[in-house]
Amino acid sequence: MTKFDVLTVGNAIVDIIARCDENFITDNGIIKGAMNLIDAERAELLYSRMGPALEASGGSAGNTASGVASFGGRAAYFGKVAHDQLGEIFIHDIRAQGVHFETKPLAGPPPTARSMIFVTPDGERSMNTYLGACVELGPEDVEESVVAEAKVTYFEGYLWDPPRAKDAIRDCARIAHANGREMSMTLSDSFCVHRYRDEFLDLMRSGTIDIVFANKAEALALYETEDFEEALSRIAKDCRLAVVTMSEEGSVILTGGERTRVEAISIPSVVDTTGAGDLYAAGFLYGYTAGRSLADCGRLGSLAAGLVIQQVGPRPLLSLAEEARKAGLT
Repeated sequence: MTKFDVLTVGNAIVDIIARCDENFITDNGIIKGAMNLIDAERAELLYSRMGPALEASGGSAGNTASGVASFGGRAAYFGKVAHDQLGEIFIHDIRAQGVHFETKPLAGPPPTARSMIFVTPDGERSMNTYLGACVELGPEDVEESVVAEAKVTYFEGYLWDPPRAKDAIRDCARIAHANGREMSMTLSDSFCVHRYRDEFLDLMRSGTIDIVFANKAEALALYETEDFEEALSRIAKDCRLAVVTMSEEGSVILTGGERTRVEAISIPSVVDTTGAGDLYAAGFLYGYTAGRSLADCGRLGSLAAGLVIQQVGPRPLLSLAEEARKAGLT
């Protein structure tokens, strides 16, 4: 028996979410739809220019852990916050959702990470992230027993920005594989892929990663091609199990020579795309660790993603377990 279904590792970030128009994005030099890394000075500037905002615990892998827990799965999380107000918010929120989180907070500066997310009328989110305490996540934060007792350990590609986190991830992979567990990652962002393309490919080809999640833009960036079919063929060869999402076109799951297509759920309108990929991964991994078929894993992922983009904020406000039951998926 394992203690956890999914352990996620990522940047512990408090999201500060506000709506804006297209001119705001242009006038402030924000790359639309991307995760823009910023320093403390720019963080203060953008915060001063924001309209009314919602503060919510976020961070890609943290959102995934919360999603797994909302489905009824046993989730754990590693991520670094500081001993400050935003750190307390993050700790409270993730534990309140039933996620095991015991990473020791940072005693001194820098402060807890925050991401100012600007949502345009089309629902697209543009993230501006000050990493703060996130960069201090290191091998000393790896709880070996938690990794050993998690069916799948999942981490976000964004972790390749803070250098010491790479060592922590490699430690997780060593422990997981030594205990017969699996490692998974999300490519996170096409700009992130451009920064670390060779390293991400090495993680996949070396067997360090067993399962990879990507969206269409990230898959194209990984293979430096505009031919999506070529990207799918290549990612299928480079990783044992690959899951590629395509927004309203659904997703495709590739393993060996097999492909499984899954439709996106029908929704009335998109409110905020923040967390869509994170929640897709949550649904997929919940199903995967419960022994469901790959098609069912994809359907659970599509359900979670479709629900989260109908709300503001990246963590499910509804019980995903109840929604899955209503949809006939559990």
